[in-house]
Amino acid sequence: MFKNLLTVADINERELEAIFKQAAKLKQERGKVKYQPLAGKSIGMIFAKSSTRTRVSFEVGIQELGGHPIYLEQGRMQVGRGETMPDTAKVLGRYLHGIVIRTYSHKDVQELAQYSGVPVINALTDDFHPCQALTDLFTMLEYSGKLAGLKLAYVGDGNSNMANSLILSAKLAGVELTIAAPETYAPRQDLMQYRFGNGSARWVTDPMAAVDGADYIYTDVWVSMGCEAETEVRLKALKPYQVNAEMLSHAAKDVKILHCLPAHRGEEITDEVMDSTASIVFDQAENRLHVQKAILSLLFDAKLRRD
Repeated sequence: MFKNLLTVADINERELEAIFKQAAKLKQERGKVKYQPLAGKSIGMIFAKSSTRTRVSFEVGIQELGGHPIYLEQGRMQVGRGETMPDTAKVLGRYLHGIVIRTYSHKDVQELAQYSGVPVINALTDDFHPCQALTDLFTMLEYSGKLAGLKLAYVGDGNSNMANSLILSAKLAGVELTIAAPETYAPRQDLMQYRFGNGSARWVTDPMAAVDGADYIYTDVWVSMGCEAETEVRLKALKPYQVNAEMLSHAAKDVKILHCLPAHRGEEITDEVMDSTASIVFDQAENRLHVQKAILSLLFDAKLRRD
C-alpha cells in the first residue's frame, strides 16, 4: 500500500480501486457509522496558498476520522524565514503523525516526505493536484459506473497542475483524455509520454475537436495562483477555449461538465453551462471530502493496509 501521496504516480490500479471502494463506503456511512482510524493522531496542515475546499474538506475529514488537525501557515513558520524544509520535516515528524501540504514548490513536498518519516499528502503544488484528480475520477465513476474507455476532454491551460494530474489519472484508470490547449500552454511532454496504466492522453489545439463525442468536459481557471502577472495574456490566448453552449453542442448528448473550482464565471465557463443540468461540479466538490477521507484511512488504518 502507498506510504505517501505526492502524485497519482504513487499509486497503482489496485490501490486506486481501494481508494474508490473506501470513498464510496465512507460517503454512504457518513453520520451513521463511527469510524475513527485517526483517533489519537495529530495531522499537520501546512498551507502556503489560499484555500476554501481543500482546507475545509481536509479539516472536516480529519476530525470525522477521529484525528486532530493542526493548521499551519507556511509563511508564518520558520521555513518561511530561512529554515530548510529538511530541518522542518525532521522536527515535524517527531510531533505529528501525518502531514497535508498545499504549497507552491513540488520540491518542498518531496523533501517533506523524504525527511519527516510520516505520511505526507500533497494537497496542491504548482505541478500536481492528486487529491483533486482522484476525486474527478471517483465522480466520473459514480455517474458512469465505469472509467475504462470513457472520453474526457480537458480544455484550457494544458500546462497546469490539473492537466498534469489528469494525464496521470487518465492513464492509470483507462480513460481516453484529450487536452485542448494553445501551443503556448501545451501539456508537459514527459507526462504525455509517461507509460502508466492502460489509458491514453493526446493534445490538440482545436477545442471543438477535443470535445467531439466526449463523455465529460473539464475546465479550470485560466489564471492560476502565482500567474496573476500574466492575466491579460492568458485571457486573450485562452478565450477560444471557454466552455459554453456552442462547445457542448459538439460533445456527446449527455455530456457532463467538471470544474475543480473556484470558477471564474464568464472566463473559462459561462453561467449557462455552470448552472445547467449537465454540470456536476458541486457533486465533484463534495467528493473531495470522501476521497480524501479514503486516502487518510488507507494511510492510517492498519487493517485496510493489510487487506
